[in-house]
Amino acid sequence: MKQFIILFVLVAVCGCKNTPAGSEMKELNVQLKTVADSISGLMSKYHYNPEELASEEYIELEGKVQELAKTSQTKQEFVDGYNKLWTEGPFSHVRLAKMEQPADQIANYIDSLRVGDQSVSLEWMNKTALLTVNTMMGVDTQERVFEAYQQIAEKRTDTLIIDLRNNGGGTFAGIPLIGHLVKDTTDIGMFVSQKWWRNNSNEPTFEDIKNLQPWKGWSIKTFWQDVQNNPLTRVQIVPMYPHFEGPVYVLTSNKTASAAEFTTDALARMEKVTIIGQTTSGEMLSQKMFDLPYELQISLPIADYFSTRIGRIEGKGVNPDITIDQSAAKELSLALIKGEKLEDTMAKVQEKLSNKEK
Repeated sequence: MKQFIILFVLVAVCGCKNTPAGSEMKELNVQLKTVADSISGLMSKYHYNPEELASEEYIELEGKVQELAKTSQTKQEFVDGYNKLWTEGPFSHVRLAKMEQPADQIANYIDSLRVGDQSVSLEWMNKTALLTVNTMMGVDTQERVFEAYQQIAEKRTDTLIIDLRNNGGGTFAGIPLIGHLVKDTTDIGMFVSQKWWRNNSNEPTFEDIKNLQPWKGWSIKTFWQDVQNNPLTRVQIVPMYPHFEGPVYVLTSNKTASAAEFTTDALARMEKVTIIGQTTSGEMLSQKMFDLPYELQISLPIADYFSTRIGRIEGKGVNPDITIDQSAAKELSLALIKGEKLEDTMAKVQEKLSNKEK
């Protein structure tokens, strides 16, 4: 009995004091609150349109982040929880991660990044070329797109299919993808920074950029600097050699995102191009990485994008000319190339899709 009483007293005493684990947890939550406050400060300073930060949806999400900082038991739990919250956030291109290298070095890394053979593939079905582009990231992706058009020209290809169904965006590989298809210099859109919204309440149009010099270059580091320094950044595509003249089918899905979306939109304005598949993801912003306390890093959007054809893409996406489940988009395009009627082919494909679901 005496031993039981002593043990009870010891337990009671220990329970009244902060254990080392409790002390560490309290310190972690203080740190995470600092991180959450730092993110809010960076949003206010760099977000492309501060008015969006006054929305009920954003304010509610901010409250959830503060609560997450109080309750997370590890840094990774906070990171995962934050990113989960932002999957339903009011705008795209926000992601929290542990820092692998300082933000000021990331642009240099991206500018020299080579992503490997999986970025682009090219195959032929008789006189039809299937050009699959899985990312817009990578110096080598740009090179492979240039090389693909050379091969397409050498083989005297009649028809081209461009598969962007698994392309989540990146940097500048979309420029040659479009450039080899346009006949004339074409204004496709504009990036819009915080400086525009400080002095304007109206959405920008072509009239607002027609006297601006188009942005030129291949450096994301330079692009990030320029897009923040200017209210509007004009995006113009110039024709590239060799030019492909024949019909083009572009395959899309709801995973087609970001730079792949402005590419899809640019291609959609050409009469010879048919977009087949699903509406793209509607995540068309330009983001930049920023360092946070405690070895964390946030990417947040510094510029919005407006198409000269359809206006803002963020939150809406780019609609296809022919809507069908993305898994059947390739089959449908090949049938149309063979000369089959759209109505007949759609009926066959829809029947196959229905049978798969059973």
